Amino acid sequence: MTTGRPWARRAAVTAVSAAALVALAVPAEAATTITSTSTTATAAAAAEDVDHTTWQKDCQAVMDQALPYLKQRIAATRPGEKQAIVLDIDNTALETDFGFSYPQPANKPVLNVARYAQDHGVAVYFVTARPGIIASVTDYNLKQVGYRVAGLHVRSFSDLFKDVAAYKTAQRVAIESKGYTIIANIGNSATDLSGGHAERTYKLPDYDGQLS
Repeated sequence: MTTGRPWARRAAVTAVSAAALVALAVPAEAATTITSTSTTATAAAAAEDVDHTTWQKDCQAVMDQALPYLKQRIAATRPGEKQAIVLDIDNTALETDFGFSYPQPANKPVLNVARYAQDHGVAVYFVTARPGIIASVTDYNLKQVGYRVAGLHVRSFSDLFKDVAAYKTAQRVAIESKGYTIIANIGNSATDLSGGHAERTYKLPDYDGQLS
């Protein structure tokens, strides 16, 4: 996979994505946040650059902690309980900064965890800061790479003026209002995970904001 400075990769991805769009014209009281023990050191070592191999290794380290928990939690499903997991999209469900094509590739460590959840009756919801104008192509992308989309929450015009963390928390509350217990929330930014309304949260690397 091509490496380079993250800002350059993001510019390239933005251009590719834009071209593709034109062409296709009850909450937990104390959620536990899990991160990889290797990501802090990696972030320091990769202050100038982040390569795809390192990123995938660090994502896998976090998902290696998420999957055993999900297996245990799913096995302990209470009678009548509807379970869900919530995923961020950019550099969480999809390889936004590394996917130089459309559809953008799935982030494989996350997809593998989502597939396990899907196969065991857990609904997979997506909560993203992406605007509603690209909802249809985002939904298509997610489905093409293997996700079963129970729901896609994107920002309306009025949401664009709201705090991202507050917006995402509100979307999880909306999912809970459908009767779901959110057993895990996975994202690569603090705004993806703050605000509660998930039994556990899993933080993927963003290398001090280098990944969107």
